Amino acid sequence: MNRTFLRGSVAATAGILSIAALVACSSAASNGAGSDESVEWEITATTAAPSGDIDSFTFASYAEPYSLDYAYAFDYPDNSVLANVCESLLRLNPDYSLSPGLAESFAHPDPMTWVYTIREGVTFHDGSPLTAADAVASMNRHLDPEVGSFWYSVYQNVASIVQTGDREVTVTMTGPDAQFNLGMGGSAGVIESAATLAEKGADYGNSTGGVNCTGPFALDRWESGESITLTRNDDYWDEDLKARSGEVEFVFINDATARVNALKSGSVDGSWMLPMEAVPTLQAAGKGDVLFGLNTAVGSVVVSDLEGPLGDVRVRKALLLAMDRDGILQAALRGIGERTDVMTTESVWQEASDSARTAAFDDVADYEQNLEEAKNLIAEAGAEGAELTYVTAPISNDFSVISQATAAAAKSIGLNVTVETVTPSAYSTLFSDPSAREGVDLFYTSWYLSSPDALEMYSVLRTGDFSNYGNWSDPEFDALVNEAATIDDPVARGALTAKAQQIANEQLPWLPLFEAPISLYLGERITGVQPSVAFLYYPWAATIGAR
Repeated sequence: MNRTFLRGSVAATAGILSIAALVACSSAASNGAGSDESVEWEITATTAAPSGDIDSFTFASYAEPYSLDYAYAFDYPDNSVLANVCESLLRLNPDYSLSPGLAESFAHPDPMTWVYTIREGVTFHDGSPLTAADAVASMNRHLDPEVGSFWYSVYQNVASIVQTGDREVTVTMTGPDAQFNLGMGGSAGVIESAATLAEKGADYGNSTGGVNCTGPFALDRWESGESITLTRNDDYWDEDLKARSGEVEFVFINDATARVNALKSGSVDGSWMLPMEAVPTLQAAGKGDVLFGLNTAVGSVVVSDLEGPLGDVRVRKALLLAMDRDGILQAALRGIGERTDVMTTESVWQEASDSARTAAFDDVADYEQNLEEAKNLIAEAGAEGAELTYVTAPISNDFSVISQATAAAAKSIGLNVTVETVTPSAYSTLFSDPSAREGVDLFYTSWYLSSPDALEMYSVLRTGDFSNYGNWSDPEFDALVNEAATIDDPVARGALTAKAQQIANEQLPWLPLFEAPISLYLGERITGVQPSVAFLYYPWAATIGAR
């Protein structure tokens, strides 16, 4: 479901920055490679199989995980580690299909009931056996207000979770909810040892308490501010996904230039979420491969304050119409991706009908840049001179480009945007702590979906949802999404979701910019991974071995 991008510090944009100027900034950031040069790219489904096992490898992360507690694992740094350590009832695969995980099967005997059969022969990293009681304890944490799970929205229609057999867990709903089961392939479906949860208490999932799960790797050590090291679980239950490496070290490198240099030098073997401005440099270095894979993310500017000027939809539309999103894509991502007017990618509409996809992607408003129309909307709204605050972070070049481009677009139509930069950790807090968003009008997100269904995106924009950061509310939208959530048939559900996408396209609670593939760097020592945003939930590190 989520997520972010990072922060920094200061700066109102002085004057109108053209896309040409942004390109120049990007060029400087990429060690001399001109950012006006598009990168040729294609989707890679998989890489060559390993020639053998490997003792260890290292991966760079742009930030330290907020937590390895699955209830709070809601962002790229957290989930990219956790996916290799903890497992869910279902498994979300690199092609975004769902298959059995810690539940060897599930049943849906009536619209109000989901029944999961827990897999036999699985042990936690401490050697204790997985039981149905562990599943009940793990899932019930999402219902505990004292836990405050970031994934509560998946459980919002759950009435009870109880053990109903030796290996059977029954979830009873307050109303039909097809999205619940789809969410069991992500963090919301993770199963932890009940004994560990009780023993660790408030320390569970942090750098001192750790985790005790069932995945192909176990958490060995977490050196706060530095790194996380995982070791191979030799007793892992799935022979097809036993780890090919004895150890994996995740190193936290906040500075984008430092991350790129570490990859170029070979001191770090790989990284997800590459700074796109550095792709030509990494390709030219000849030390490894830059790869692109399936993604479900859309880069959007979140409107986080609808009580101010952006509460008027005309102002939101004007700001989007003022933005040269094709130019932004070129300057920020080297042209890797495409402009979009909606908040989902076609990759999560696989089971929808052709008519639903047409309604969702073709029968929507096109916000191609139009300054004259944008200025007229600002005049109609009486918003000339309105002051807005945009928060960003020094995560990668796209953050800088998008913040400056947003400020420049606003300036061109009579709005004033102050850009404030915070640390990556503080930026992540925007997504979890309402107090962090006080006084913030806009911030950027690359929002991925954690299930193979577009309805997930629009579920988080319902009135009162945890991730509805601007508290947007539209009764017609809520009614459509709530009805769609009750429908098991993906074709019928997709038809309603398409209507919800049309409303979001018209009302713009977030401003969609572009969609782009997930990026991955593999150094010359390693191979075997399938490039896909499913790395956030699938045990990708287990498949990596020696070239």
